[in-house]
Amino acid sequence: MRSSVLEVSTSPDGSVVIQPRGSVGPDRAVELQQLLVHTVRRVRPLRLIVDLADVLELDPINLGSVAAACDLGDDHQVAVFLDNPNGSLARQLTAAGVPTQRVRVQ
Repeated sequence: MRSSVLEVSTSPDGSVVIQPRGSVGPDRAVELQQLLVHTVRRVRPLRLIVDLADVLELDPINLGSVAAACDLGDDHQVAVFLDNPNGSLARQLTAAGVPTQRVRVQ
């Protein structure tokens, strides 16, 4: 059974931070996609940070949604960054077309 949580906060500089936790599988696909699209299209912060530090795995559907959020952010002048992915996830994101400068590994 997969277990995940999506937390959203705003940092002092106005960036919106989305922190998925656990295994983000198909059961969270709609929720994550809607959250990303709403944040980019409606909230329109200067920066959207998807903090992947606590993500154990990201299924292909959610991986595609996260990658697409980068392009959507470009269309709406929102800088989207994917912070702290593990090595495997970072490779999957760049293979999915996410520019390496968007994937920030600590």
